[in-house]
Amino acid sequence: MSSRLIYGCMTLGGEWDDEPLDARTVDSARTAVQAARAAGITDFDHADIYTHGKSEEVFGRLLAEDPELGRGITIQTKVGVRLPGNTADRGAPVHYRLDRDTIRRGLEGSLRRLGVDSVERFMLHRPDPLADPQEVAATLDELRREGLIRSVGLSNMSLRQVCLYQQLLATPVTALQLELSLRHRGFVEQQILVNQTEAAGHPFPEGTLEYCTANGVEVQAWGALARGLYTGAPVPPEDQHAAATAEVVHGIARAHGVAGEAVVLAWLMRHPGGIRPVVGTTDPQRIAACAAAEALAPRLGHEEWYALLNAARGHPVP
Repeated sequence: MSSRLIYGCMTLGGEWDDEPLDARTVDSARTAVQAARAAGITDFDHADIYTHGKSEEVFGRLLAEDPELGRGITIQTKVGVRLPGNTADRGAPVHYRLDRDTIRRGLEGSLRRLGVDSVERFMLHRPDPLADPQEVAATLDELRREGLIRSVGLSNMSLRQVCLYQQLLATPVTALQLELSLRHRGFVEQQILVNQTEAAGHPFPEGTLEYCTANGVEVQAWGALARGLYTGAPVPPEDQHAAATAEVVHGIARAHGVAGEAVVLAWLMRHPGGIRPVVGTTDPQRIAACAAAEALAPRLGHEEWYALLNAARGHPVP
């Protein structure tokens, strides 16, 4: 059975540069992955761009040195973002590309770095307006038939884009990854602010979570901790409600005997949409703190959930 939390490997490879992995980075990655496994986390999220491919490389190295570490885990990775000096030439602009060759080469590179024959889920990282959806779907179907991927996921895409690929792919989309958090809460505001002018300030694609629930599409949340905004990170001047929200977070944390990270994640997980937060810290103690969200989520009270929402909004729901 998979854990609700997903471990995000974006920073696992150290610096975002072309320097080779060093012993310190490998040791840090080993400690983080071991902590994630000890916390019951079984799903690991990658992308070809993460630290110039070093996140996948170090993960593959860890699996090779300790096969037990990889027992019972699932791996997903992404393709499509082209960064200069990373997945694109140094002189290229930042762009997205989802043509057949890029998709196939991206997957082959990820499999090689990870040291595996296939991945559980292969995700399109960002929508490419120039991509031919039929070509994209045909390529993904081909990779699945070859046994290189077991399912397809989407990331940072709209409801209409999800529906399009649902129609074109031979097998259904299995997951959609979006930025969701107590701060980036448009998915909730869209549900609450029906026929309200305030809804214009929260341009979350209407009906996305409802569609995913009805069609068995798993919803994954990147940025789920809101970059630590409510758990100790510096509060930006433009977010006047963050400090007050942090007080509510820590009050609920004390009441339940957990860290603030568990409360922030449990707020997402308490939603009936089955949201799975992606957690990317490499700090073992913070990983353990996040893992407590799984047990807290069903115990987080109805009124506690709304207290967090109202604090983050800066005023009560209408």
